[in-house]
Amino acid sequence: MDIKTIGVEEWLNVWEKSATWDIAQSTISSLTMGELRALDEQDGATFYERLDREKMNYGWIEGSPEFKAEVAKLYRCEVNPDHILQTNGCTGANLNAIMAVVGPGDHVIAEWPTYAPLYEIPRTLGAEVEYWELREELGWKPDIEQLKRLVRPNTKLISINNASNPIGTVLNADTLGQIAEIARSVGAYVLCDEVYLPLENTESFMSMADVYERAIVTNSVSKTYSTPAARVGWVVADEEVSNRIRTYRDYTMICGGVFNDALATYVLEHKDKILERNRKIVFGNRDIAQAWIDTQHRVSWTAPRGVSTSFIQLDIPEDDEEFCKRLLSERGVLLVPGSRFELPCGARLGYCASEDVLREGLRLLGEALAEFDC
Repeated sequence: MDIKTIGVEEWLNVWEKSATWDIAQSTISSLTMGELRALDEQDGATFYERLDREKMNYGWIEGSPEFKAEVAKLYRCEVNPDHILQTNGCTGANLNAIMAVVGPGDHVIAEWPTYAPLYEIPRTLGAEVEYWELREELGWKPDIEQLKRLVRPNTKLISINNASNPIGTVLNADTLGQIAEIARSVGAYVLCDEVYLPLENTESFMSMADVYERAIVTNSVSKTYSTPAARVGWVVADEEVSNRIRTYRDYTMICGGVFNDALATYVLEHKDKILERNRKIVFGNRDIAQAWIDTQHRVSWTAPRGVSTSFIQLDIPEDDEEFCKRLLSERGVLLVPGSRFELPCGARLGYCASEDVLREGLRLLGEALAEFDC
């Protein structure tokens, strides 16, 4: 079975360790172990005491009861713990979910542009994939009328990413309700990758799980919760899909491991403190990025709504990938070229790096752009 490379991952695999100023990542500035310990009033003693009691066996295969209880709290609807399955990050959750519901000849509608696995995995499995486009003239949001035209009686899955990677736009509850209504009309599943929780008006954010009975939602502690080292994600689905996912999951993961489960549980137990810390980073850095963009006549963006990923459009007379390679080799600054998301008109800007990295990365990027005006 042949499958296309994931453009963004291939790029980062090759170039990220060469960067001095990494403003390409979409994680909110990763937490150190010292910062994680400080979340606990006992300097992490509770976390380590919990580990001291654990045997170094496989642990809970599908995720510990404590982990599942914390995940369930993220949703407004009541989630059965048996329908929460721990995965290898959100990427593993998406892979298992799509394999569980999509087969040859199925019709899949995928939001585009987005993270490539959400449309390349169905295509590799033999599905016919059509794009539901985010429209620049709509503020990089999709057109519901287009979805109505795309849906068919044999549509098996509608795949969306909320908030969007790389652009950072968010679908509100009304839009999710309309998607659910359209999917319900043909009995389609809706897969919603929710790894980028908006930190602006978070209380109004609605999970697809809270809207639609055939939703499959995926998430992890990597992006919003600043702990990609844990490599722990999850998928929430109904009983039938959860049981199918279990089979595929056994081929790809077995278990997350005692350490990873304990770390992810600890992170979710302290999510309020982490989100408080991360809001300061997101809003402060967004202001820094906006102030810089206001001085750059070759750069524009749709400002992200409290999401840690963003896309800058670049008005330059050079291929975006060649420009990003030159930016890295000459100035040590890493971006992800838009062509890696099939958007050859700009770059993903990881503006939620540490403030010093963001400021210097933007300064050097500005220098590189200024050379086009010489």
